[in-house]
Amino acid sequence: MKVAVYGRQFTEEFDHSIRELVKVLIDQGHEIIFFKKFLEFLHTRPAVDADFKTFEFHNDLIGCDLLISIGGDGTLLDTVTMVRDSGIPILGVNTGRLGFLSNVSTEDIETALKAVNEGRVVADNRSLIQIYAEGIDLGEFPFALNEVTIHKKDDASMVTVHAYLENKFINTYWADGLIVATPTGSTAYSLSCGGPIVTPDSENIIMTPIAPHNLNVRPLVLPNNKQVRLRADGRSSEYLLTLDSRSFALPGSVDVVLSNAPFKITLLNLEHQHFFQTIRNKMMWGIDRRN
Repeated sequence: MKVAVYGRQFTEEFDHSIRELVKVLIDQGHEIIFFKKFLEFLHTRPAVDADFKTFEFHNDLIGCDLLISIGGDGTLLDTVTMVRDSGIPILGVNTGRLGFLSNVSTEDIETALKAVNEGRVVADNRSLIQIYAEGIDLGEFPFALNEVTIHKKDDASMVTVHAYLENKFINTYWADGLIVATPTGSTAYSLSCGGPIVTPDSENIIMTPIAPHNLNVRPLVLPNNKQVRLRADGRSSEYLLTLDSRSFALPGSVDVVLSNAPFKITLLNLEHQHFFQTIRNKMMWGIDRRN
């Protein structure tokens, strides 16, 4: 297989794990291609001292069979902008803190790569949101795996967001912002704002206000096969539109149109891993001394 490796800087405690990763990939006979900036960082450490082929852009991944993300969930979200609609599966190795999406521990690297080599992994297909805002350049990848958020800029007063499903008016939200999350993002920003947990295979999106000014406003679950339209309004002339961790200036009264992306991202899990186990282990969901 041709395996791409993407990562960010990490602390020295993971040097041994990276050496182990490279050794296992070489021993298994795979061709390795590193993200250029990551390999440059590794050359400053005792983690990797050999030269490898590198990639910088989406097109450089043509022909790859697997991408390994080394870092936390933020790193994995970065890899999505590289993989795009290529269908290349992503295996997340966690060197971050929580590691909800990057759920392979460094202790399990050899086991995980052996499972991949033998085809003993489970493909987890995740839906994305496609975003369009007239007059705003959202780059080459106007999609979000976790969430799309409209929120106030700096310390400005609250934002008013008018929301529509197709042409039907949903509600006007007076709040610090509004989150529209995928099932993947239901355990991220949306959850911290009181949104529900939704299983990854659900064909839904979740609309969650941030610090709403109305006590009777609650998160809303909507089907992802219908278009959602949002419009920010308020005292400010400009707001922030974020796609996962990427931010863009959003003028007031510009419609932001959200729809289901025409492709999905594939995350690889080990056979014993599943969604409910992950939220129990990572988020202590359902922990009760009586269990």
